[in-house]
Amino acid sequence: MKLRFISPTTHGVIDYAAAIALVTAPFLLGLGSSNPAALWISVMTGIVVVLVSVSTNYRYGVLKMIPFGGHLALDLLVATGFMLLPYILKMEGLDAAYYYANATVVYLVVALTANGKLSSI
Repeated sequence: MKLRFISPTTHGVIDYAAAIALVTAPFLLGLGSSNPAALWISVMTGIVVVLVSVSTNYRYGVLKMIPFGGHLALDLLVATGFMLLPYILKMEGLDAAYYYANATVVYLVVALTANGKLSSI
């Protein structure tokens, strides 16, 4: 069984879906009870995800300026930031769980994406 079964094309679809979720989910979930930044960091991250995706050299990229390995490295930075945010901003409850869950998903997507050449960065 191949552990890296998410193709760069599928990764691109996931990126755009994640961007939509990052912008809409905080409002639907009512994030911001422990820290108002919980809502707005997600929205801003969603916008950045669109910008990075449009700039990535993969099927759904338009500008193709960021190599796919660089894109994956940025994903790892975002996941790490999501893991640290609840500690740094003293988030609790749903606010913290939201960022922990997002971090976990991003780490998994990167780990399961094929053709990711992080060692060449």
